[in-house]
Amino acid sequence: MRSSELRHSPHERQPAATRRRAARHAALILVLGITAAGGARAEDLGVIGPVYAIAEPSLLDVIRTRLHEMEASGALGRLQRESQARIRREIEKPAPVAGITRTIRVRSFDFDPSIEVPHPITDAEGRVIVAPGTRVNPLDMVSLSRPLLFIDARDATQVDAAQHLISERHGQLKLILTGGSYLELMRRWKRPVFFDQQGRLTTQLGIRHVPALVTQAGKRLHIDELL
Repeated sequence: MRSSELRHSPHERQPAATRRRAARHAALILVLGITAAGGARAEDLGVIGPVYAIAEPSLLDVIRTRLHEMEASGALGRLQRESQARIRREIEKPAPVAGITRTIRVRSFDFDPSIEVPHPITDAEGRVIVAPGTRVNPLDMVSLSRPLLFIDARDATQVDAAQHLISERHGQLKLILTGGSYLELMRRWKRPVFFDQQGRLTTQLGIRHVPALVTQAGKRLHIDELL
């Protein structure tokens, strides 16, 4: 090998055009690196094409338009009539209390209405009159004014038995339905008739079968599920 070849690197032996392209490529990489290091910068590129304002119809206008259309077609009146009829049916004949069945075997038991006060009860001046944790029996302060009779008015036998019992006690019974139309019975008997809405009373008293008679026995309520 000649000494002249030892003094020149392989890069120096490359053609001049090749060296120039490599230099331009390196410069481009350097510029891109500097740009990236400096962070991106947003630019206004101008407007491309026409610009339109974003317009949405008012929600109230949409509702009014829809109501006018329904009124014109008669659909609104039909919905109102259907809603009124449904409400009338629910008032006239509420949904029967779930889980309550006809008595097939006599059962008697007592119910203690006492409750434990979770929070202090104070008077108007903030003085504690009942401490939390105290057991309070409502029957200490008020008595059951009349016995309660629970029946399912869809059962004619129960209705007849209730009528006989009311007559026997000279009307001193509060009649509460677990099924059937209380308004219909009230019109027929000309006396107040109530409905155990959502089974609140029967659930609280532990009544599972009707007819059931609830009377007061001292500080407890006595319950008889009758045949």
